[in-house]
Amino acid sequence: MSLPEWNYLHGKPQHSARFKQQPEDFVVIEDMGFEPDGAGEHILVYVRKRSENTAWVAGLLAKAAGVQRSAVTWGGLKDRHAVTEQWFGIHVPGKDEPDLSSVESETIQILKRSRHSRKLRTGTLKGNNFRILLRDLAQSPELDARLAAIGEQGVPNYFGDQRFGRGGNNLEAAESMFQGKRIKDRDKRSLFLSAARSYLFNHLVSERLQAGLSRTLLAGDCLMLAGTHSFFSEPEVSEALTQRLQEGDLQLTAPLWGRGRAGSQGDALDFETDKLEAFASWKEGLEAAGLNQERRPLILKPVNWSWQWQEDGLELSFWLPAGCYATSIIRELVLVDQADGHEDSGQ
Repeated sequence: MSLPEWNYLHGKPQHSARFKQQPEDFVVIEDMGFEPDGAGEHILVYVRKRSENTAWVAGLLAKAAGVQRSAVTWGGLKDRHAVTEQWFGIHVPGKDEPDLSSVESETIQILKRSRHSRKLRTGTLKGNNFRILLRDLAQSPELDARLAAIGEQGVPNYFGDQRFGRGGNNLEAAESMFQGKRIKDRDKRSLFLSAARSYLFNHLVSERLQAGLSRTLLAGDCLMLAGTHSFFSEPEVSEALTQRLQEGDLQLTAPLWGRGRAGSQGDALDFETDKLEAFASWKEGLEAAGLNQERRPLILKPVNWSWQWQEDGLELSFWLPAGCYATSIIRELVLVDQADGHEDSGQ
């Protein structure tokens, strides 16, 4: 299934750059949002890795600790084609401190470790810090203006294309599921459902951009309080809501489809219903799979956004909340030629 070219907030980029030509061009440092509490039956291990897959490193840690692979967890997947720092959790109830030295190599270093009282679960992180080098890119007034606009206005909060698999094959698998095909592997089933749900979100965001509604409040829009997962809807557009939206206190959202009542109402609900009319079987399939209705902000604003021009290109530095994609920032800036696939670039 071929993917569409989602609409741009700042217009399609006019410049090209080379991305991820070597691992050091894409540095991701995890921000867990808390520190280990120092006691408990879990060990949190902070690892720096270069060109290594998250799940592969988890397997090495399990072997070294003498536990089942399922006893090792992480907060978020990190791209293999990068230099990344992230936390792993190892469940070692009743065991002494394991020797993890066998895990270390030229590409894997354990930077610190500590006991913790709770399991490190997927999604248990605040965000990620990024440092990205875009090569073969020269400074220009248009690029400087685009960089400033991204910092001030943000970008569409799209799920990265890597979410949908090569050539959209995760979406094709989801379509087969919705038509009755059974997928026994729980992880694969979850992956395919997530791909379909993410596609519907991207489609709605792109449609709002097409309609010029990326920053315009519709009656009944579902609004999220900035920095939280709390959202609400008001049946009428008011000056107070519009001002809070402009000031960044509130964020427009689109649905992550699932069971339950839609968060929007009125004109906003009519818009969402109309734009998703062609995906009735996907909506039904996601509901039947047990996913619950959630919301996600339409626009993503990078935090601590800065850039520096260098002889070999442009270096970007910024922070994003967990679940957001660095590639969504880059696609609004330049057209990229990359050496390898993204995998999970910056969730």
